[in-house]
Amino acid sequence: MSDTKWEIGIAVTLVALSTVLYYIHFLIFHDIHHISIYLLGDIAFTPIEVLLVTLILHRLLEHRDRKQTLEKLNMVIGSFFSSVGEELLTYFSDNDPNLEEIRKNLMVNNNWDDKEFKNAHKILKNYKYGVKITPDNIKELKEFLNSESQFILRLMENPALLEHEKFTGLLMAISHLSEELMKRKDIDNLPESDIEHISGDIVRAYERLVSEWLDYMMYLKNNYPYLFSLAMRSNPFDLTSEIIVK
Repeated sequence: MSDTKWEIGIAVTLVALSTVLYYIHFLIFHDIHHISIYLLGDIAFTPIEVLLVTLILHRLLEHRDRKQTLEKLNMVIGSFFSSVGEELLTYFSDNDPNLEEIRKNLMVNNNWDDKEFKNAHKILKNYKYGVKITPDNIKELKEFLNSESQFILRLMENPALLEHEKFTGLLMAISHLSEELMKRKDIDNLPESDIEHISGDIVRAYERLVSEWLDYMMYLKNNYPYLFSLAMRSNPFDLTSEIIVK
């Protein structure tokens, strides 16, 4: 209510000021005809002026809102990779029997530009993802996802994710995989058909995770060099990566 009163007060003040200025103009020049011509011209141009100002302001505000949303979203994505994503990438890649085919395409470094990232995405589209699973590593994955289930749930509740369908799809794939594993009590005696089913769920999450990781690395490279440096030093695909700076 107070905001509305303030706006009305400003509007009344501006109209009154305009009236006073026109009156002063009349007192000085005594030319109502001249005042009428310019007043009519100003009024005639007002719709065009409003249109131009509205379009420009709308675009500026839209750009600012999009930038702010992107910043918030990437903070969420960064939190995901720090807590869950990197660990999952390590698990999946360590059990990927064909990883050497694409490892070199995931060795992100300071010399990469947007073209390099796009080329990596292009190569990965033709890669046949696979994860060799055993009862032991399924148990390990189940335990890890169970420990992070609340964190993943909170991420999915974040309204900022409505702007990022790709990342939401990744979270849904991981959440589904987690749910599938939680419902299986006897991992040691799963039939081959069920192991194959779980493998399909793992591959779905793996494929989406790698793609999202590349996008996030490109974002860090272009916007936050110091965060990108840390991400490079913890690259799960780089066997020579070390956190310690030497």
